[in-house]
Amino acid sequence: MLRIMNLRVPIDNNDSPTELAARRLKLPASAIHETMIVRRALDARRKHNINFVYSLEVRTKVPEGQVLSRLRSDRDVAAVAEPAVMPVVPGEKVLPSRPVVVGLGPAGMLAALTLARYGYRPLVLERGRDVDSRSRDVAHFWQTGSFNAVSNVQFGEGGAGTFSDGKLTTRVQDPRMREILDIFVEAGAAPEIRYLHKPHIGTDKLRQVVKFIRQRIIELGGQVEFEAQVTDVDVKNGCLRGVVVNENRYIPCQVALLGIGHSARDTYHMLHRRGLAMEAKPFAIGVRIEHPQQLIDRAQYGPMAGHPKLGAADYALVYHHKSTGRTAYSFCMCPGGQVVAAASEAGGVVTNGMSLYSRSSGIANSALVVNVDPADYGRGVLDGIAFQRRYEELAFQCGGSDYQAPVQAVGDFLTGKHGSQDFLVSPSYCPGTVITDLTLCLPDFVSHTLFHALPDFDRKIKGFAHPEAVMTGVETRTSAPVRLRRDEQYCSVNTGGIYPIGEGAGYAGGIMSAAIDGLNAAIALINNYKPC
Repeated sequence: MLRIMNLRVPIDNNDSPTELAARRLKLPASAIHETMIVRRALDARRKHNINFVYSLEVRTKVPEGQVLSRLRSDRDVAAVAEPAVMPVVPGEKVLPSRPVVVGLGPAGMLAALTLARYGYRPLVLERGRDVDSRSRDVAHFWQTGSFNAVSNVQFGEGGAGTFSDGKLTTRVQDPRMREILDIFVEAGAAPEIRYLHKPHIGTDKLRQVVKFIRQRIIELGGQVEFEAQVTDVDVKNGCLRGVVVNENRYIPCQVALLGIGHSARDTYHMLHRRGLAMEAKPFAIGVRIEHPQQLIDRAQYGPMAGHPKLGAADYALVYHHKSTGRTAYSFCMCPGGQVVAAASEAGGVVTNGMSLYSRSSGIANSALVVNVDPADYGRGVLDGIAFQRRYEELAFQCGGSDYQAPVQAVGDFLTGKHGSQDFLVSPSYCPGTVITDLTLCLPDFVSHTLFHALPDFDRKIKGFAHPEAVMTGVETRTSAPVRLRRDEQYCSVNTGGIYPIGEGAGYAGGIMSAAIDGLNAAIALINNYKPC
């Protein structure tokens, strides 16, 4: 197989991948047996000459050595071998009880699906509700402000990512990543996620994907229970013996994969009481900012903004404050989306971003957050949770104590004022917003860093710090505030049989990294134990 890299194609070019490959290899199209897009990125650095940049894998009908010999001076054409994936081989240890998977977010889903595929019949315990019931509960909260502690943006089938943009970008390099993308496509995601540089599923399609995967787990012998919260673990002599569900049901088990999610604060406290090894870790806190999508499109694409092949533009911004060492950055940018209420506890306001597959709302939003280190919030392992909760409760109070969110115009924020009601776009957060001073619900160092970051971001994206751009508080759930310590085999360093996985364990930062973490943890378990 041949790999063609750095193949630049103008956005108005309509040639097929086979035609592009044939031209680059100096062959007739009839000499191409198969062409597969491995990657397609967008280069918009020159606004008047925007290109797609492809990597293609090609099988030719003529000997590949002959093609390579003729193109030996072309560094972007090379032979490539299929990526090596280690086979999954079940171990020899006896597993008396079926494995338990706690949580049905990306990590839990892929762990359970992998176990089910190899005959381990996992029992999945999800504290929230199924995705259809959950979607209705979340919609009711957004419409009425009636909060549901069991079923919300953080808890339920699919995890927090179900109500997001469904981005699949990750810095993790793993030969099994392709396997996960194939699973998502089989479950209903667009095939383009296999090769786009910045793929996304969209919250609307993602809800169908997670339902399909759950049904597949069940078809393969797994069992899924909703509203089944693990409220305790039974550990003796450093080994797991069972879990307690909803405080009154005991389930014997020797292995449990904990994909609890980064907002399972009560579970963190329970595990800490039971002595599970954990440590405090950094996270970030800030606000959501909204702009007209056209403003971002023009800044990123210039005169080509609105081209049907470009879609809604995104951005990634970083600012380093030299004197304080703080960093402000954009996070979870949602083109053509909306800001959503994402509380998981009564009496707190939490924001997040979400967009549909079409990204057609006309509003661009992103978190603007500042790094928070353990030294900022105390000495205790769980002090980060108290830190997050404090500012969520302040935001709740600033918003009127009814789950409306505090908002402020960028111009007011930068001049120390509040009260402006003129916004570039109406705040999209539901159930509603209250105009106030955002510094009242942010740490001083966060407000100070954002004050300096916004003008810097405006130099990079013209209009970003427009006085009428709107900011909504607060964004606190960027990542887990703790890490559940584990060894190279994904097992807790001091509690045998417990496998911490995904974002909630502190080892992932998005859908794909959490999914691959869950899959690899399941394989580690399989390598140790026989099927039930």
